[in-house]
Amino acid sequence: MGKGTIWDPLRKKEVALTPEERVRQWFIGQLNSRMLVPMHMMMSETGFRLGDKEFKADILVYDRSAAPLAIVECKRPEVKIDSRVLDQAIRYNMVLEVKYIIITNGVSTYICRRGEGCGYEFVSHVPTYEEMLGIHTDNADIR
Repeated sequence: MGKGTIWDPLRKKEVALTPEERVRQWFIGQLNSRMLVPMHMMMSETGFRLGDKEFKADILVYDRSAAPLAIVECKRPEVKIDSRVLDQAIRYNMVLEVKYIIITNGVSTYICRRGEGCGYEFVSHVPTYEEMLGIHTDNADIR
């Protein structure tokens, strides 16, 4: 690893080591090791359009049919996770239509599941990949 860079296993290349990138790489590890998401079912810095604007999702998790299942919005550790950050992820979801929205700054992590209708509800535990797919398994908390 070169000075000022970090290996992104999803993009398969060295990327600039910014505070947000450090959080993104930490959470990729959490998705894989704690939530049991296979590496090949994730992508980082995925581009998409919302109206006439281009956006990039920090991390997308895909289901087994390659449809987006979860979006992860990563922020620098000093950025407060508040309703604006959640609103940003919800706006992205107007295009992506995922079941789970995850927001993290590496200090605090919140996970929301799309409920009935168009609302979201915070989940009380960290779901595994199988749970996100709708298959019940035991769970583990990220703290």
